[in-house]
Amino acid sequence: MRQIFLDTETTGFNPLEGDRIIEIGAVELIKRKLTQKNYHQYINPERPIPAEATEVHGITDERVANEPKFAEIVDAFMEYVAGAELIIHNAPFDVGFINHELSMLQHNRWGKIEDHCTITDSLKLAQKQYPGQRNSLDALCKRLYIDNTARVFHGALLDSEILADVYLGMTGGQVDLGLSLESGQSNEPNIELGQIQAQRKLIVLPATDDELALHQKKLEEISNKSGKELHW
Repeated sequence: MRQIFLDTETTGFNPLEGDRIIEIGAVELIKRKLTQKNYHQYINPERPIPAEATEVHGITDERVANEPKFAEIVDAFMEYVAGAELIIHNAPFDVGFINHELSMLQHNRWGKIEDHCTITDSLKLAQKQYPGQRNSLDALCKRLYIDNTARVFHGALLDSEILADVYLGMTGGQVDLGLSLESGQSNEPNIELGQIQAQRKLIVLPATDDELALHQKKLEEISNKSGKELHW
């Protein structure tokens, strides 16, 4: 099954109070490898973006003023995710917003997103795997040694890419040792990969002085027993 890691950015926290989606980002994984067939779309929410929301994701009214409305991108988006397992961190939030957007369409031929996808909440997976610990995306990156230094703002596509790395780390593997995404592809012309995609780096943790001393001691013990001098 195709796995798609998805994230949204919104004008606020509650669609029932008029908040809308302003960005959708998604990356595709098949056989635990990123395909580079990404989806990324900014959306005109048809309402002002509160300043406190912009402080979180960096998206302004001016940035989305000329972007399409949800009704204009819904078919391309739903066709992209149809039949996939959608993996979302705190899935009820994003699924709630998407379904609310679908419900407001004049002619909603799609119903709800779960009618077309399997929904997996990676937050619940993390809470089961790391009970009693913080399981935000940033906390999981730190725990799993995943580089998220480019995450100055929350961004839908970048967060989806980071979530893919986190999921692979939680479930026992990574994409590969070449984690750069410079050749990313998108089905949307206005994708801004150069601004929001980061070169992934493999984090190397240097040994501490105590660890180096223990290592040297072990080498000396082996040398004494074998009668051969060891070097490292």
